[in-house]
Amino acid sequence: MAEKATLTLAIPSKLKGEMKEIKGVNWSEETRQFLEGRVKKLKLLRKIDELTKDSELTEQDVLELGRKVNKGIAKRHGIN
Repeated sequence: MAEKATLTLAIPSKLKGEMKEIKGVNWSEETRQFLEGRVKKLKLLRKIDELTKDSELTEQDVLELGRKVNKGIAKRHGIN
């Protein structure tokens, strides 16, 4: 099992009360899973930023390329 560290959060009292009303939820596990997902997304965004830092494409170019890719995928899978 991986070594664990403790993280303490401050949340509004109202939120804490609402959480207490919901029985059977392991809030530590819920929070851990949320943080793991968030860290993965942020790492991916940083990697994308690094890979595209020298790109000359504009935001509009990227959006148009994305639309074309989506159209191609839809066509390949018979979704129109």
